[in-house]
Amino acid sequence: MQIFPRELNYLPLALAIVAGGLGAGVFILFWVYFTPPNLQVGYTPKQPVEYSHRLHAGELGLDCRYCHSQVERSHEAMVPPTQTCMGCHAVVRTESEKLAPVRESWETDESIAWIRVHQLPDHAFFNHSAHLRAGVGCASCHGRVDQMEVVGVVEPIAMQWCLECHRNPEPHIRPKSEVTNMKWEADEAWVEQRAMIADVLNPPEHCSGCHR
Repeated sequence: MQIFPRELNYLPLALAIVAGGLGAGVFILFWVYFTPPNLQVGYTPKQPVEYSHRLHAGELGLDCRYCHSQVERSHEAMVPPTQTCMGCHAVVRTESEKLAPVRESWETDESIAWIRVHQLPDHAFFNHSAHLRAGVGCASCHGRVDQMEVVGVVEPIAMQWCLECHRNPEPHIRPKSEVTNMKWEADEAWVEQRAMIADVLNPPEHCSGCHR
């Protein structure tokens, strides 16, 4: 007498199909969603001091290089030291409660624990000074910082995104005098000129260009 129905012979096959479907679903989930555009873009950490780029870079018109003073000479943009902040705030808003951590840092000579916003993996090398010398504007990577109350990531800091620019740098090239000008827009004369400049740049697409 047959105890189990014959249809149960298909159970292992059905389980294999279901497991394969679930595995494929998990793979697609990671492939689509767990990528830099989804994991990095939008990251906006709360800083120990409520520093408004919209106020300083936008309304007051401070040049990026006033605070990030080494960006034209270093591979890093450099977080400004407390001395830079106190260059203004020793006389401006000296009693502001929001600036208490800045005054404490100045008095104790202890650095403010700023949180890095744009983070590159250790195996990748990026040189800010080289990009500024090539005429790549700050806004191409960091967005309109002059409109941000709190700075966040607006572009995926990923290899594919970098390669897209290296393969077609023309849209990102501007006069070197305008690299920190967030409001700058290309006119017809520059559009005609920048194609020749981009051809001369020839940014690297080989592995050693960024992995050293």
